[in-house]
Amino acid sequence: MKKVYLDNASTTALRPEVIQEMTKVLTEDYGNPSSTHSLGRAAKNILELSRKAIAKNLGATAQEIIFTSCGTEANNWILRSAVKDLKVKRIITSKIEHHAVLHTALVLEKEFGIQIDYVAIKPNGEIDITNLVELLSHETKTLVSLMHVNNETGTILDLERVGRICKEHSALFHSDTVQSVGKTAIDLQNLSVDFIVASAHKFHGPKGVGFAFIRKNSALQPLFFGGEQEKGLRAGTEALHQIAGMAKALEVSYSKLEMERIHILELKNYLISQLEIEFPSFSINGGVDGFYTVLNVLLPFAADKTAMILFHLDMKGIAVSRGSACQSGSVKPSHVLAEILSDEDLKKPSLRISFSHSNTREDINLLIDALKTI
Repeated sequence: MKKVYLDNASTTALRPEVIQEMTKVLTEDYGNPSSTHSLGRAAKNILELSRKAIAKNLGATAQEIIFTSCGTEANNWILRSAVKDLKVKRIITSKIEHHAVLHTALVLEKEFGIQIDYVAIKPNGEIDITNLVELLSHETKTLVSLMHVNNETGTILDLERVGRICKEHSALFHSDTVQSVGKTAIDLQNLSVDFIVASAHKFHGPKGVGFAFIRKNSALQPLFFGGEQEKGLRAGTEALHQIAGMAKALEVSYSKLEMERIHILELKNYLISQLEIEFPSFSINGGVDGFYTVLNVLLPFAADKTAMILFHLDMKGIAVSRGSACQSGSVKPSHVLAEILSDEDLKKPSLRISFSHSNTREDINLLIDALKTI
């Protein structure tokens, strides 16, 4: 039985080039980047070349890239330091953010008494920009935290427009770009965004490593202490093999971006066309204009099919999800879909199907055939 992996928004397979790069570093460049001997200096060189390569691909400077263990750590760090060290008194976010942002904001509300405001969401899952402007009319020092591409519906935020609005209102702007870095061009030199975060395993790099873009002169302070690594902002010996793998993954992803985007978009459109034929009353959660790698569909199945649909698909070798993998063990409906669907539609099965360059039309046909049997 062929295995069909259509859950790339959860994690992605390592590219061969990444495995090769990581293996080389693991076997040959095992020095500590903080050591002053030749092995340490060689490791430090790899570390800084990786930093420069990542910065170049995003239009940033090397000094603005700080390595972390993942996007969740980076989100926690930025929000917490913004409140604790930058004296932010209010966070504007949305109820469809990743829990790394939502839960952190709630903890900060309890710890520091800051104000949390949620921008309105349109029926298609987009941020209501008019409401955002209204919320920014207050003079309280504010951090806006809105994700670039929603991890469940693929809804896209206009980074350039929101960044400009935040700048006009003297608000700091943080965006969780975990689903978009490596999958679309981001030019930080020409965006009014103060902080973004990324996680390597979302763009065919290793798990356990990510980075934060921290706009220079932001005065952000460390989340934890113990060493002077990462310019004193992130203590702990750097995971060199993972960082080198992340830099290689980003380099390859951007070098093949347009070719792979065309391939993936063709697959997504093919899936939509097949769903229209076999399940004509299906609908797309978030609308048809979502990010090219994600498709969230509401299937016209009876509510009693909902609980077991992933099990049935898995038994046929097909990996998809009903929402964020971070909450896949929960019996609660997706907090994102709960904001845009009716109570009745929430009872029906919705699937998040997310693609990569390695998927084929055969994968789509196998998924359709499996859904027909259900």
